[in-house]
Amino acid sequence: MSATAADTAGTAPREESTPRLMERLGDRLNPLVVKEVRQGLRSRVFWVSFGLMLLACFIISLVAYVSALDDGLSTLGRGVFFSFFFCLGLVHFFIIPYGAYRSLAREREDETWVLLVLTGLGPRRILRGKVASYLVQAALYASAVGPFLLFSYYLNGIDLPTILLILALGGSWLVFLTVVAVCAATLAEGRLGRAFLHFLLLGVLLMALAYGLTSAFVLGEQGYRFLIREKDLLSFAGFFLWAMLTYGWLLFETAAARLSLPTENYSRGPRLAFTLQMLLSGLLLVVLWMAKDPRTSLASVASILGSFNLAVVGIFVATDMDGQARALREGTRPWSFLRPGALRGFRLVVLLLLFWTALCTGLFLLSEPMFGNMTDSYFLQVLAAPAYALLFLSLPLLVGRLPRSDRLASPAVVRVLFFSMAGLAGSVPPLLSVLLDRHVDDPLLNLLNPFVGLANFGDYDYSLNEPTMNVGLLACVWLVAALCAFATDRALVERERRAHAS
Repeated sequence: MSATAADTAGTAPREESTPRLMERLGDRLNPLVVKEVRQGLRSRVFWVSFGLMLLACFIISLVAYVSALDDGLSTLGRGVFFSFFFCLGLVHFFIIPYGAYRSLAREREDETWVLLVLTGLGPRRILRGKVASYLVQAALYASAVGPFLLFSYYLNGIDLPTILLILALGGSWLVFLTVVAVCAATLAEGRLGRAFLHFLLLGVLLMALAYGLTSAFVLGEQGYRFLIREKDLLSFAGFFLWAMLTYGWLLFETAAARLSLPTENYSRGPRLAFTLQMLLSGLLLVVLWMAKDPRTSLASVASILGSFNLAVVGIFVATDMDGQARALREGTRPWSFLRPGALRGFRLVVLLLLFWTALCTGLFLLSEPMFGNMTDSYFLQVLAAPAYALLFLSLPLLVGRLPRSDRLASPAVVRVLFFSMAGLAGSVPPLLSVLLDRHVDDPLLNLLNPFVGLANFGDYDYSLNEPTMNVGLLACVWLVAALCAFATDRALVERERRAHAS
């Protein structure tokens, strides 16, 4: 009896540990993934597309088998692989992202989003569940086409590393498009806006499908060694992967913030993602600078691309609502840039812009002997790009937030002002130059032109052996940009004070 009791006492904890482990795993697993996968597998769209894809792959394999018997196996595998990948790409690059968009859009249209929120999952876990469920469905499609893709390898004409590279890049493209589609479903509020966004997303997915299939065709024809031989193309592929990773994360956090409550610290996720994007991009820039020549041109290109990114993404960060909820005010400090509020968003973007300017300037000066030539055209362009970014980031905020009209200060209006002012500043000065019978790229008339002016700062007059622009003109652009930024900061402080007082 005692031995039996001891054995029972020894095995009982082991028997209880297994259910507890399963319960913990069940709690960690997003229940929305299970719900969406079950619902997707029961849908007619899944089975129709799955059946048609398998039927198309079966017909292609029969045609390939007959062709191999007649013509041999010279380079047949290359075309057969692309045919199979074309069937998979139609599903991965169009049907899966569009289905993810419709799933979340339907939740908001039918007003069942509130029921999901009441489950306690939170916007971030709900979005993560939506994305993960459609990626599971995409994996089911890929597992069905996988044997056919492997079959193309045995037909010669394409090697295994090329197949794996195309599948890896295609998988990254699939994840990015799915995240973009889910985030797009959170943008529009009204019926008209949703209809416009729906057709816009269809156009974007069609272009993404064409791009994905074209890239797969080129890589399949050239092989993976083509990327190794072409260093510039390899750098572009790495940059594209980096952009998909960082912008995908940024879009996901932005969508979660849009679905959060105003009393939550909703801005922390997207602003943290934006900050880490720029910091990690700076680290990547340093690594490329140490390995690439010429270094001066790299610093100039990095300054232009980084300033453009900061201006475009920054206008969305800085057009937050004025002030913040009462529950968040106590813990807010002057350095709390990740908390809600247009003022803190604007200051965060300006701080990141100054960081990027200092980094590109330092790399340029280290690239030249004797710490660089201060009148070099590349150096002027390195410093001019962030000045234009600061100017056109501050100007629409200043125009929109100075009046007391809340309608003019709405995020949508300020963003429209941003793109409108940049377009007018880029088109009006060249038109005036033509009317005044001057050169289209006249330096003075285009001094505040973010496109022609920036090109002028990078231009070099070989007849005079000096840059077209000079340090004095650069100082004028920086002075105007700094004054606009200071006035914008004061206007945002005043609007936040009025928002808290009301």
